[in-house]
Amino acid sequence: MDRKLLDLLCSPDTRQPLSLLDAKGLEALNRAIGAGTVLKADGSTQALALREALLTRDRKQVFRVDDGIPVLLAEEAIATAQIAGFPEK
Repeated sequence: MDRKLLDLLCSPDTRQPLSLLDAKGLEALNRAIGAGTVLKADGSTQALALREALLTRDRKQVFRVDDGIPVLLAEEAIATAQIAGFPEK
């Protein structure tokens, strides 16, 4: 993802800056998605594993990136509290 674009992005509901989710976080997230336990903010299940995602500064929400395009909709946010083994830092 382009660094200049990343510097401009923020969470749609909390307005926190976003950063790329690291490999450990992405691994924990995809493990939970594979187990079928990940719900988006709208209550629907996240069924497909992610190749890239953005994380809020407080590490409480993840937003997926589809083909290089950030999906920054509040209802599409994934709460990290529901992900077992999600790294704190």
